[in-house]
Amino acid sequence: MIRTLAVTAAFAAFCASSAAAQPAPPPNFPGQAEFHDLYKELIETNTTVSAGSCTVAAQEMAARLKAAGFADADLTLLIPPNRPKDGNLIAVLHGADAKAKPIMLLAHIDVVEARREDWQRDPFKLVEENGYFYARGASDDKAMAASFTDAMTRYKKEGFKPRRDIKLALTCGEETPDTFNGAHWLMTTHRAEMDAAFALNEGAGGRLDGDKRVYLGIQAGEKVYQDYTLEVTNPGGHSSRPIRDNAIYHLAGGLSKIGLYDFPAHLNEATRLHFGKMSTILGGQIGGDMKAALAQPTPPAVVASIARDPGYNSMMRTTCVATMVNAGHALNALPQRATANVNCRILPGEAPEAVMAQLAKVMDDPAIKIRMAGEKSPVSPPPPLGKDITGPAETVARQMWPGVPLVPAMSTGATDGRFLTAAGVPTYGLSGMFGESDGGGVHGLNERIRVRSLYEGREYLYRVVKLYANSAG
Repeated sequence: MIRTLAVTAAFAAFCASSAAAQPAPPPNFPGQAEFHDLYKELIETNTTVSAGSCTVAAQEMAARLKAAGFADADLTLLIPPNRPKDGNLIAVLHGADAKAKPIMLLAHIDVVEARREDWQRDPFKLVEENGYFYARGASDDKAMAASFTDAMTRYKKEGFKPRRDIKLALTCGEETPDTFNGAHWLMTTHRAEMDAAFALNEGAGGRLDGDKRVYLGIQAGEKVYQDYTLEVTNPGGHSSRPIRDNAIYHLAGGLSKIGLYDFPAHLNEATRLHFGKMSTILGGQIGGDMKAALAQPTPPAVVASIARDPGYNSMMRTTCVATMVNAGHALNALPQRATANVNCRILPGEAPEAVMAQLAKVMDDPAIKIRMAGEKSPVSPPPPLGKDITGPAETVARQMWPGVPLVPAMSTGATDGRFLTAAGVPTYGLSGMFGESDGGGVHGLNERIRVRSLYEGREYLYRVVKLYANSAG
């Protein structure tokens, strides 16, 4: 996952008092031991782009589905040409109504790199310790990939016949989209196999305060990831004869202006719903500001107050930040070239071209050339959060965690959902897995997930998918 729901300073402070709390004991749901074996196998199959193989992991999950009763015709391994290790799996549980559009369970099986010497434990061995599972992919995203695969095996074994088809898509390359992205490739080359009324995906979990469940998140929409290259070229010369027309000075001046600029604030439906729920949960000054922000137009003073929290600031507006700089060619020479990367997270519905034009306007220096770096991300507005989506999610949440609110949000990061939503398959983040506000080491060292949270999320997804699959939508 290229990050998800913002972990905000306000929420971190809200939960700070519980940092030393001991995790509660895990539940015991049907088939939990079998699920643990599946999860362990997936975790211990290395799927990094450098040394692993998604194809092997996809084959392992296909074997488990076949053992549960799936026919070969309902299991499709899709491997891109010239990338034999980047295989993807699509499995179908057929429903009773062939005219009803399927629902899709989307999860990526590749993981971020992890070096053994940096970790306290072997990142590719599942370790259970003090109420947590530790491993690379323990949360992102093998928790959901394993839970979805397990749910499909449970449905098949119990003879569940949904109203509409349920499709499972296990994809490769979400963490390294500049190298290869399986979801994008599948939507481009195997669109029919990826067709669905909507998809469930990573992107939102629940938040914990110690052992207390504060809220369950549901994600609708995500910001667009886009890099821009800034470049200044110059004839250069001897450093003993400096002039003001210096490539580094031009670039530094432009970057300083970008650093001081705020894009206009805009609250979309998901952010408004998030602020409405969180205003009550958080209370105090930040809660009051969130409630006041729901006015239209949003008062500028309220925006400025909320924006002091970097996470919530990112939810309200497009953000751009310099992330890499490279300049000069010798210690005793005037620079002939200076370049920088500016990374932008763009609000859904705003065009990357318009953001690039605004950056050029802000810098106001014709010496600085700007261009998009890498492939342009797809742009689409957040999918609607109607009762057909929130209803089942709330129903199962009430069964499992009475009194815990369902809180919508827009992700300030990016997931594979951006490719599906832009192609007409609305994609929502929903996991039922609760975690601490520190993010659990996702993409970093010693990634972890609570044992209790994994098992509860697995059961939550099993139940909620049944409701979606039998819905009349």
